[in-house]
Amino acid sequence: METLEFQSEARQLLQLMIHSIYSNKDTFLRELVSNASDALDKLRLESFRDKDMVVDVDDLHVVIESDPAERTLTVRDNGIGMTREDVVRLIGTIAKSGTAEFLKQLKEQQSSTSDLIGQFGIGFYSSFMVADKVTLVTKYPHAEKGVRWESSGEATYTIDDVDDAPQGTSVTLHLKPSDDEDRLPDYTEPAKIREIVKRYSDFITWPVRLGGEEINSRKALWARPASEVTEEEYAEFYRHISHDWNAPLETIRMQAEGTFEYQALLFLPAQAPMDLFMRDGKRGVQLYVKRVFIMEDCAELMPEYLRFVKGVVDAADLSLNVSREILQQDRQIQLMRRRLVKKVLSSIKSLQSSRPDDYAKLWGEVGAALKEGLLSDTDNRDAILEVCSFASTNSADSMTTLAEYVSRMKDGQEHIYYMTGDSRTSVENSPHMEALRAKGFEVLILTDTIDEMWVDSVPAFDGKTLQSVAKGQVDLETDEEKTANEAKAAEFGDLLTWLKEQLEDDVKDVRLSTRLTTSPACVVGDSYDITPTLEKMYKAMGQELPKIKRILELNPSHPLVEGLHGAFAAGERESLADTAELVYGLALLAEGGELADPSRFVKLVADRVQRTF
Repeated sequence: METLEFQSEARQLLQLMIHSIYSNKDTFLRELVSNASDALDKLRLESFRDKDMVVDVDDLHVVIESDPAERTLTVRDNGIGMTREDVVRLIGTIAKSGTAEFLKQLKEQQSSTSDLIGQFGIGFYSSFMVADKVTLVTKYPHAEKGVRWESSGEATYTIDDVDDAPQGTSVTLHLKPSDDEDRLPDYTEPAKIREIVKRYSDFITWPVRLGGEEINSRKALWARPASEVTEEEYAEFYRHISHDWNAPLETIRMQAEGTFEYQALLFLPAQAPMDLFMRDGKRGVQLYVKRVFIMEDCAELMPEYLRFVKGVVDAADLSLNVSREILQQDRQIQLMRRRLVKKVLSSIKSLQSSRPDDYAKLWGEVGAALKEGLLSDTDNRDAILEVCSFASTNSADSMTTLAEYVSRMKDGQEHIYYMTGDSRTSVENSPHMEALRAKGFEVLILTDTIDEMWVDSVPAFDGKTLQSVAKGQVDLETDEEKTANEAKAAEFGDLLTWLKEQLEDDVKDVRLSTRLTTSPACVVGDSYDITPTLEKMYKAMGQELPKIKRILELNPSHPLVEGLHGAFAAGERESLADTAELVYGLALLAEGGELADPSRFVKLVADRVQRTF
């Protein structure tokens, strides 16, 4: 026998479980039965893939045994089991990258333990809400010996080999005394066990047995008429497949009949999965064939930008030993995927119009992922745009759709104006916004990382082109203003040419600005240039890009620019070289850019300030 220490995060979780004050402790049994069901699914799949695995898959099941005299409750399955290495990796050490985030959220939100635990796939630890000690015995089909794991939830656990362990896994809970004040029922009572299984696990595909009697109906929810399924049943099924403790925000049912038959039961979450933006995050749709579980995270059924959608798809006409390679080429799967995507997007659209508060909650959780589809799914781009929401200068508190933006556009306005940036504050304070704000034009404020990428791929919405206020020319002038600006451009022509020569290493052009009202200068990109933020992102990924020169725009009404023009006209060319560099540096800093030589810029500023004394 070997005694090992828990990983520090695991110790913290165990203590949270032991001292949990969560009122509904019944859910520990749901977690154990769900784990057992997963083990049975995995064994069936492995028997398809590994022809050398000699196992009996004709009587896969879960057994629950209680011993009132010994105060024990055992949940046993004859599924895939675990090796010694699996036990240490999966239980002794929490390898999931979301665990630290779980503890952080728990501390920040001061939530009850069970509000969060399901999201991290660590439901096994909930056993310690009701048990003083937990014993696990498991055996993997190819392993010569089984493994016994045991812990009382303190700093250590023991692990040992078992010669005669049966295939599968059994978890034995040495129960705490029942206590009505602590809301701790007697979990050895058969009636209590039946009640919990019926409430939480009735739909489990495999038989759950107690005292030789099957106590779950095994009726697939997606195969039952909608009128016969309660919202609570849908919620429990969602929790089972998603390991989320919350109820789903929306339930979506589909049924296709004819030459190709399938049923689907999908869910939109109330809270984003913790792995939504993790590199190893999984998609949430399971594939069944004729009620037989085939694949857990079927990427072929749901695009990556809808990876937050959880649920099952049950096809009637696929082979039970279908592989991912076959799925990638299967015409029926591709047809299902297209229909599923359209159904999900139409459901979000319906949510947007009929339950705006729920839609806003969903968008706040998964909107950044959904916008990835604007890049990857051109077939559904219009449908995605319709369900997107954005911050804008129209309101500091509420989001707007593109349709709502268009409805508020000024007479004669041809473009949907937007600006990308790190934060709302940085966008609102940008010099690029000055003229638009002064003339009352609404601007979309795009601060998600993905916004830097999709805006260049989406040319228009409802016939209105999308226009960055920080790129190209922004035409806001009246005819009279255009005439006046043309005269100004002619007046400043020699200065602009000289400045372009002075700053040729940094800018591609210098021109007068129509977007500035209070700032002396700004830098803008050409219409098809990538933004500075996107340039930084590429460099952070190790992709070096050629230097991108931008355009310096001057505000001819600003005293600094007027003074520069006057000095230039008076022939003070030599002393103005440093001033030109200062103006460019100020424009770069105003938009949050980085100076190529900060120390030189500081010296120039210090010298200029010194001359004022």
